[in-house]
Amino acid sequence: MPDGKASAKASATWRVDTTRRPRGHRARSKGSALAARAALVAALAVSLLAAAAANAPAVIVHLENGKTLSYMPLAGAPAVVPLDEFFSNVDYNGGLVMASNTNYAFYWDPSGAPAYPSDYRPGLNRYFKDLAHDSGGHENVDSVSSQYNDAAGEFALYESHFAGAIVDTNPYPANGCKRAKICLTDAQLQAELSKYVAAHSLPRDLAHEYFLLTPPGVEDCFEANGFECSAGSSRPVYCAYHGNIPVGEGGEIIYANDPFVTGIEGCDDGNHPNGTSSDAALQGGLSHEHNESITDPEPNNAWTDIGGSGGEIGDKCRTFEASTEFGAPLGKAKNGAKYNQVVNGHFYWYQQEWSNQRHKCMQRLTFTGAEPTATFSSTTDAGNKMSFDATGSTAPGGVARYNWQFNDGPGLNFPTETKTPTVSHTFPAAGPYLVALTVFAANGTSIGTAQTVAVGKAPAPTVTRVSPKKGPAEGATGVTVTGTGFGPGTSATSFKFGSTPASEVNCASATTCTLVDPAHKAGTVDVKATVGGQSSRKNAPADQFTYQ
Repeated sequence: MPDGKASAKASATWRVDTTRRPRGHRARSKGSALAARAALVAALAVSLLAAAAANAPAVIVHLENGKTLSYMPLAGAPAVVPLDEFFSNVDYNGGLVMASNTNYAFYWDPSGAPAYPSDYRPGLNRYFKDLAHDSGGHENVDSVSSQYNDAAGEFALYESHFAGAIVDTNPYPANGCKRAKICLTDAQLQAELSKYVAAHSLPRDLAHEYFLLTPPGVEDCFEANGFECSAGSSRPVYCAYHGNIPVGEGGEIIYANDPFVTGIEGCDDGNHPNGTSSDAALQGGLSHEHNESITDPEPNNAWTDIGGSGGEIGDKCRTFEASTEFGAPLGKAKNGAKYNQVVNGHFYWYQQEWSNQRHKCMQRLTFTGAEPTATFSSTTDAGNKMSFDATGSTAPGGVARYNWQFNDGPGLNFPTETKTPTVSHTFPAAGPYLVALTVFAANGTSIGTAQTVAVGKAPAPTVTRVSPKKGPAEGATGVTVTGTGFGPGTSATSFKFGSTPASEVNCASATTCTLVDPAHKAGTVDVKATVGGQSSRKNAPADQFTYQ
């Protein structure tokens, strides 16, 4: 909609400030001391689990509906850093990063809603434009994110673009939570964003992100129970958060929720180098969530610490200590406020991001060395035990350590850290598993890779539920399949509707997969899963789908 007019498909206003698109973007559905440290981790695993729950913010949370979110905690909550003393750098967990990011500022502003301050939206729009203007440089924290890669060979490059400002005038739904006069749940925010994006045929992929920015007085909670809510609510826990929304056509919506935090202690320290209300939004979560989205767009799948169950690169720098969270100020603006970022000549103040290269939080990437290489092979031992060999991996000056991540159990999966390139692991049962490897150079430079391995001879998968049960003959319906024996990821499991393959398969676990059904003539068909050459048996009517 380059003319900036509203789509006829929705009763909302669409405004575009600029329509730049990313260049070549792609759409994609996902020694002794060391030994002593590893032993300490194993010995303290149980107590650390308890400590994590009791003493540190669960910055990555798993909701009752299966959704995973990552949030920026309100100041005053225990910092993430103390738990990180055992895990100095973030590790790769096998997921995807955003190779480029085109950003939308999404203002939900229906008639009669509380008003944004007059300088709020212009200030944020200018920031997104500034970020795009300096894209590819080393002037701000986005450059820190560019050191992190994924198994597909992509890096989270500082390739940032501003697609424009969206003003959504659709009314707010009835309150889904009770912690504020206007209180919306994450599910309600997801629903509105998904509806708007679909109605206006906006991108749904790993190259675009939507920043949902609500006005003062509009609060939100993760769930209806209201246990964890935004900073301005009666149950303040977070300043902002990010997540992803899988969509039926095989894509996904990457989004960040940034409720209004200006003047709220714990999110806004009052240091505003531009003298605008929008300054608070940047230090209160927007930059934090932006960089975490780039390096871990599907929360808990790419670059995180503590084996994929702790914090992301922003969380490690959410220390509540100015010297580590923001770093040394670069100077003062005309109004006397400090700044630590200069973006397109404008001054800003927001948190640093974690750098594996320097083992610390940084304002900008000041060192770029040759990247290591990471590769490994697997050999089946007795039973469910496998050996892994990363001898082919290299790093400038030699590999300092290898961190292995075996995604084979619930809760915290602590990485296996070794100085030698070989390691053995016993899996809980036969089946396909995702194994990720992070290789570190002596200077901290890191790189990750991952692959799915087949352990033993697993029983054939089963299909016990298909939802929804019906769809149009032209296909393209998003379907969730429940069962057993599925291979996690996007390639270990395939599905057929009758004799026709489904597309965009993504299995979040051994029991749940999402996919897009193929076109088929009207009638009822069996949905069959295949893993490692073994296919599920018929299980009518639980495994059936009806085309209409």
